[in-house]
Amino acid sequence: MKIISFYNNEKRLISKAVANDREAQQLIYERYAPKMLSVCRQYVKDVQFAEDVMVNGFVKVFKHLESFKHEGSFEGWIRRVMIRESISFLRKKQFVVFDNELYENEAHENVSISSSMDVEHIQKLIDELPEGYKMVFVMYAVEGYKHNEIAEMLKISEGTSKSQLYKARKMLQEKLKEQKILGYGAH
Repeated sequence: MKIISFYNNEKRLISKAVANDREAQQLIYERYAPKMLSVCRQYVKDVQFAEDVMVNGFVKVFKHLESFKHEGSFEGWIRRVMIRESISFLRKKQFVVFDNELYENEAHENVSISSSMDVEHIQKLIDELPEGYKMVFVMYAVEGYKHNEIAEMLKISEGTSKSQLYKARKMLQEKLKEQKILGYGAH
């Protein structure tokens, strides 16, 4: 019962926001901004730039809110806007260079990361990846996009997407090995 009630309230809130009700827009912003900042931060290293990207993303959310058809998750719809805004920001700043070299088909080792590692440290390691590797890694491993979706969004080939992911994983594994954080199998 609560899910239906929440859904109806969310639908009403969205309708009010479409009608330029500033209070409804503020409520949507307050509800989703912390999560969306986290999404933007996964792509954009600098927190201030990530905040700018998020704010610009919300401007687009409210500008195009009437196009949300209540099919699927509203949060997911906002998330996609934020991802596209982050990609657009990085392209405009020319931070993204995709390495078109194809990846080798090597056996992937069963790797586990120490549970003592905190999210901030993992984010720091991901931030150290070249932007092309990082973007594909986050879209695939964190956001759950498939290579064909990533290729379409980034205007690259599927092979390039797979290559970027392979190289990102390999680079992260090397960094973890250097820090002696990487373990093999179960501990």
